[in-house]
Amino acid sequence: MCGCETYVCSLFLIRYRDRQVRAELEEFLTENVVLTTQSGSCDVLTTKSDPHVAAKAPNSSIPCGNIVFGSSRSNIRKVVGMALSKLSRSVDGVRVLITGAASGMGRATAHLFADQGARVVVADRDQVGVSVVVAEISAEYGNDKVRGVAGDVSTPQGRQDLVQTVVDAWGGVDVLINNAGISLVTSVFSDEDTFLQNWDQTLAVNVSAHAHLIRLCLPHLMKAPNGGRVVNIASTEAIVATGGLSAYTASKHAVIGLTKNCAVELGRHNITVNAICPGPIETGMTAGITQEAKEKYSRRKVPLRRYGIPEEVAQMTLSLCLPAASFTNGAALVVDGGMTIKHG
Repeated sequence: MCGCETYVCSLFLIRYRDRQVRAELEEFLTENVVLTTQSGSCDVLTTKSDPHVAAKAPNSSIPCGNIVFGSSRSNIRKVVGMALSKLSRSVDGVRVLITGAASGMGRATAHLFADQGARVVVADRDQVGVSVVVAEISAEYGNDKVRGVAGDVSTPQGRQDLVQTVVDAWGGVDVLINNAGISLVTSVFSDEDTFLQNWDQTLAVNVSAHAHLIRLCLPHLMKAPNGGRVVNIASTEAIVATGGLSAYTASKHAVIGLTKNCAVELGRHNITVNAICPGPIETGMTAGITQEAKEKYSRRKVPLRRYGIPEEVAQMTLSLCLPAASFTNGAALVVDGGMTIKHG
């Protein structure tokens, strides 16, 4: 291969956090890579002759003995225009509104979207928690990637404030994650005042807020460049039931119904609406359960024999929001370690 130089590369820059640097290097490779071959577990990129490729890389802080770029053959092929697949798995630059994002699954979801280059609004009624999550994301990716807003999704003004925050920051909403939820005792044996108050509050937060936020975001979702995405966080309580939590169980069943109805109605507008049904997850809602009780329950009820962690739910939420998830609509994805399919 006369006139060419060969460099063995690693995956580092595919995930390099400085996207400007990454974009410049991708452009360089697109122009200069003439052959991709494989040697053992690594890919070898052959470029047009240049004895100082490292110096030509766009930023001298990039670790370049050999120039550093994708060891994954599929990633390299994607960069140099040889990918066999066509649909994007990138949420870079996407504008995301996440409710209940100050802790647990919402916090993990905010972190994950930020990791993938999205612009995130962290929304929760817990002002301190919002500030913490915003600071975590800002420290890693800068202030332009995140906004925070404290508000109550069960009130009209609270919902307006949430949506206005993302619109004011970035001009619209591409993804809505309805994650806010509460669980209050609503036994049929509860006293009347407790039952009424807890029932009304649970349904207001867990399902009515979802519907109202979808309606508020709709004008923006209809303009989303890759199609709008809505993910409603339901629960395995939409499949099974726990005694004493009638409002919570009813609300999560309602979330599935809302998801299906909106999926049917909004599909023609290039908006997908899906739900996630988490099972036993290590969150604030399960923090009051002793570790011994969790282990006992997991061994008896969960085939994977453990509780899940918030990021395991967040990863599935992100997957439903990818441009590549464009034909997944009206689904209820269960993330429970196999709990609801286990008999006996």
